[in-house]
Amino acid sequence: MAGVTLAFDARNHLGESPIWSVPDQTLWWVNCENPPAIHRWNPASGEHRIWPFASRVGGFVHKANGGLLVALADGVYDFDPATSALHLRALAPVSHSGHVTLHECHCDRQGRFWVGSFDHGFPADRNAAGGAWFRLDGDTLIPAIPNVSVSNGLAFSPDGKTLYCANTPSRTVEAFDLDAQTGAVSNRRPFITLAPGDGHIDGATVDAEGGYWLAVVATGTVRRYTPDGQLDRVIEVPCSNPTKPAFGGPDLKTLYVTSTQMLIKPDLPGAAANGGVFATNPGVCGLQDTVLAS
Repeated sequence: MAGVTLAFDARNHLGESPIWSVPDQTLWWVNCENPPAIHRWNPASGEHRIWPFASRVGGFVHKANGGLLVALADGVYDFDPATSALHLRALAPVSHSGHVTLHECHCDRQGRFWVGSFDHGFPADRNAAGGAWFRLDGDTLIPAIPNVSVSNGLAFSPDGKTLYCANTPSRTVEAFDLDAQTGAVSNRRPFITLAPGDGHIDGATVDAEGGYWLAVVATGTVRRYTPDGQLDRVIEVPCSNPTKPAFGGPDLKTLYVTSTQMLIKPDLPGAAANGGVFATNPGVCGLQDTVLAS
């Protein structure tokens, strides 16, 4: 396994949601806030493009018919990068007032869109859990998993039968059986749990062998867990606050990792490197990200 290098000095306040686009061989990600934007970078040419937004960006996915579906603070929007045209598809439920915004999204293996929430009342109010994990059915966001403070860790097993997600303050990533036909979740169970003081759960991805890769904030590590929840390996990254990994590159063997400059234990080694996008070859192959079916 090669070392971890700084792939792109993005200097993001809150870099998140990296996605590798196979058709154009580029890495896309978001800076959620300060300022909210979507980034696209071509490792071969060095071209870097930024699309700014007026409100917080919680994530995005590519659509099968072109363009993106973007999770902004109040709902999900169809977005055309060529023209910057933005059209509302689904507002978040009424319960999502100004202090709860959409955050962390991905498509399952069937091409359904899932998105979580961030209750900004947390951590001042340790009981703030007004968010949820939503599934987009048609043009409606359906609450599938309620009582979420900070959604993270969203990923899907290679066969599409297991959904992984976390409510970060719980310190536990949970697993659910996922019905391929309906998108219903069942059989809720703990998958992995971080020990007290062992950083914070953030974004995740799954490799072709079913390994679950988790970025652990305030530890400077990305960790791989086997499908039965056993810790398989730990990769130390140059920053203290990695936020989310994603596989990319021509052979999907490069693991890219975004990071955040948020002040989370700022005295930790690597704090000065926070905000960059990092890359390594972990010795396993990733999976092509599923695009939104419609």
